[in-house]
Amino acid sequence: MISKIIAEDLVHKTKLDIEDAENIVIVAHVGPDGDAMGASLGLWHFLMTIEKVPQVIVPTAFPNFLAWMPGVDKVLIYKNDKEKADEYIQKADLIFTVDFNALNRLENMSDAVQASKARKIMIDHHLNPENFVNIAISYPEVSSTSELIFRLICRMGHFSDINLACAECIYTGMMTDTGGFTYNSNHEEIYSIIYELIKLGVDKDDIYRKVYNTFSADRMRLMGYCIYKKMKIYPEYQAALITLTQKELREFNYENGDAEGFVNIPLSIDGINFTVFMREDSKKIKISLRSQGKFPTNKFAAEVFDGGGHLNASGGESYTTLEEAVRKFENALPLFSEFLE
Repeated sequence: MISKIIAEDLVHKTKLDIEDAENIVIVAHVGPDGDAMGASLGLWHFLMTIEKVPQVIVPTAFPNFLAWMPGVDKVLIYKNDKEKADEYIQKADLIFTVDFNALNRLENMSDAVQASKARKIMIDHHLNPENFVNIAISYPEVSSTSELIFRLICRMGHFSDINLACAECIYTGMMTDTGGFTYNSNHEEIYSIIYELIKLGVDKDDIYRKVYNTFSADRMRLMGYCIYKKMKIYPEYQAALITLTQKELREFNYENGDAEGFVNIPLSIDGINFTVFMREDSKKIKISLRSQGKFPTNKFAAEVFDGGGHLNASGGESYTTLEEAVRKFENALPLFSEFLE
């Protein structure tokens, strides 16, 4: 039995909005990850089965290891086709904002979404959602937004409308946002949902292979370089740091998504409970944070890098040099000594 986490009034209002809508748009955050794509496409497939024709729009490209997902060829990338995307957003009478809790997570797409007169429904699991929607289905205790999509579809009485493609997308989002069910995944109902998805035909082993075992040789060499040359250990703080510059990325022919999972690598080291990965971008430093146990990556991300997320998995940004971002990280470590195990 799966509990009814989503409030009944939210389910009812969402169902009515879907029924009334003629032009539906689904938007996800910049640099969409597995959960953003899984939730967006899972919702897209469901809406298609009930004879709605939504459009998924993401601000920037998704990682190459998600290019196999059913329906991904229909996704519109705002950065590549702004004029067409703006037209969809302007004509929309219902917009789902998926897997993000603040408009700035849309970057250049945020103005168009904010200006739209469409009703807006947030489906998300991040803390402290901003008030920019009509309906907020926001539950930080849920492991992934894709799990929320499954729950919402079921609560609206449409479990029978979940086809295999929808199930595969939902499973992919759930799997990737828990690191293959290795963190933030200790609730028994997650596995009840997986059971239902497998009954629908999901081949979880095949999806794992497609997501985690199809990387390029350059990506493997980059990972080895990170471990051998770029990983710094702070044993007194049970912490580790990996950094990559743009120059280093170019040397290894970096492609979108190649660094996925690098932040988790040091957690395999005995005594390391907190890791940070910094990747130099053209205008900022992208920062990923992971932990195990009780170390609050969300608190660290919020206080040091103006970010946020969950206890064991968070993200942030720094508009400084990479060297300055590293200094901020190192200076903050002693301030979090109380969380050491």
